[in-house]
Amino acid sequence: MIMHTIPFSEFGLSEPVLQAIDDIGYEEATPIQTRTIPLLISGRDVIGQSQTGTGKTAAFAIPAIERLIADKEAGVQVLILCPTRELAIQACNEIRKLTRHIPFIRAAAIYGGQDIDYQIRQLHSGVQIVVGTPGRIMDHMRRRTLMLNSVKIAILDEADEMLSMGFREDIDEIFSHIPRQRQTVLFSATMSEEILEITNLYMTDPTVIRVMRKELTVEGIDEYYYNIPHSHKIEALSRLMDVYRPEPAMVFCNTKKQVDELVSAMQQRGYVAEGLHGDMKQQARDHVMNTFRSGKVDILIATDVAARGIDVSGIGAVFNYDIPQDYEYYVHRIGRTGRAGKSGLAFTFVTGSHEMAELRGIMKYTGKEISNSSIPTSAQVMECRRKRFALSVCAAVEHEDLTEYIQMVEQLSDEGISPVEIAAALLRSEMTSGGKTAIPSEADDFAFAGHERRRQGDNRRQDERRERRKYGRLRGNERSSHPTSKIYINIGSSAGLLPKHIVGTVANEAGLPGKSIGRIEINERYSTFDVPQEAAESVIEILNRTRIIGRKVTARLYTEQF
Repeated sequence: MIMHTIPFSEFGLSEPVLQAIDDIGYEEATPIQTRTIPLLISGRDVIGQSQTGTGKTAAFAIPAIERLIADKEAGVQVLILCPTRELAIQACNEIRKLTRHIPFIRAAAIYGGQDIDYQIRQLHSGVQIVVGTPGRIMDHMRRRTLMLNSVKIAILDEADEMLSMGFREDIDEIFSHIPRQRQTVLFSATMSEEILEITNLYMTDPTVIRVMRKELTVEGIDEYYYNIPHSHKIEALSRLMDVYRPEPAMVFCNTKKQVDELVSAMQQRGYVAEGLHGDMKQQARDHVMNTFRSGKVDILIATDVAARGIDVSGIGAVFNYDIPQDYEYYVHRIGRTGRAGKSGLAFTFVTGSHEMAELRGIMKYTGKEISNSSIPTSAQVMECRRKRFALSVCAAVEHEDLTEYIQMVEQLSDEGISPVEIAAALLRSEMTSGGKTAIPSEADDFAFAGHERRRQGDNRRQDERRERRKYGRLRGNERSSHPTSKIYINIGSSAGLLPKHIVGTVANEAGLPGKSIGRIEINERYSTFDVPQEAAESVIEILNRTRIIGRKVTARLYTEQF
């Protein structure tokens, strides 16, 4: 059973925010949102122990926006610190969606690797919400292009990740410039001693919200995921439907808008599909469910809220067209297949590195591996259709009265068309459509294969980045063969420097891809690390105006004389 949640309309939110939520298509708050939003709107400090994939960005963004609507004051009112540029961009984009009907509220994402002059222009134009990485935030503070004296809400997102990347000293420095009379919010997947130390220093009587892991039941279900672009999802869904024929099937989307769009697209392709979401009247919902239960509808496309409480036996497969907003929703979705001792199928579509991170979180949450798979090729789809057609022909010949149809074939034969040609034409029609208008093409095969190659490359880079964050360096035999330059900085182990401090600063501030930072060597008074030769000058320039573990450093090319 999913934790009690409520519709957004019950939070007493302003009309512009409710309109934005409706535009996005969200129907009901997730558990972390249900418990957190009222507390934050009331001004309480909150500690949220929640992992990625629980909707926590909206949990802190919606109350912050409501406070801004009430105050309408100038200057930066809300500061959100994120460990990586990807999270900063994602959070800022969600905030912009939520403020689309509020013209006087503006948000800016501030992170390393982006043109700093562009960021300065954004800040000078007037923003109320700043989302950024610690290093670049401090850079703007030193330049006095970002003033924090008017901040009323400070938010630490994924605080444990920030600490693991060596940003503790940066956080302390940033908070020393924020007024003490403020609201402070912290989200973290874990509660280490260092996290608790931060909460004691910077929070006032915080309320702790924990989204607890519940008993999971996902046995007897074969789970697969497909990493594909959003534009390929409909084709991928069609091919999996054609190959597996999991009738009936349930497809889950995160928003009402996506349900409507997908129902229309699948119906145009000839599939018998209907949708279910919260905007539908009860009579329409009852009609859809009756046709689905009776077998007149093969595919039910629904949001989590609308599908709650539905009990339909014999679901052949569940498709997560959108990765769920909450890990517990994943368990609830796939639990609809594989009942009564039967095996079940669950397919999840993933787009991009952020959703892959969410999928890894789901696997950690459920304790079960989800297998990576490839979308069926056009040849595989056609072979499945051929086998099904052959079986249907044999069954018809053996069990049905074909007299009327034999007469039609004889009439066509009298007109000069042989029975073999008639059969071939009918077979072509069946094979190219399978009763559907969607025809798989080799061009789509190339598109899927191309994305798969790019995805594998991205996965290798992400694995290297994770390894570097965990161990602080790449092994010497794993470094790139491209020309590199060794950079010297004038702090070392005596100052408490660790490899993760160098990695976190260079990756976030200089914008280098994960595999680009080579061997790191930390000595007592200085340290060195390798970067691509063409990036060395830029990295040195950035480091000379950036602090590492709260200290100003001198960076230059390394020579043996140092």
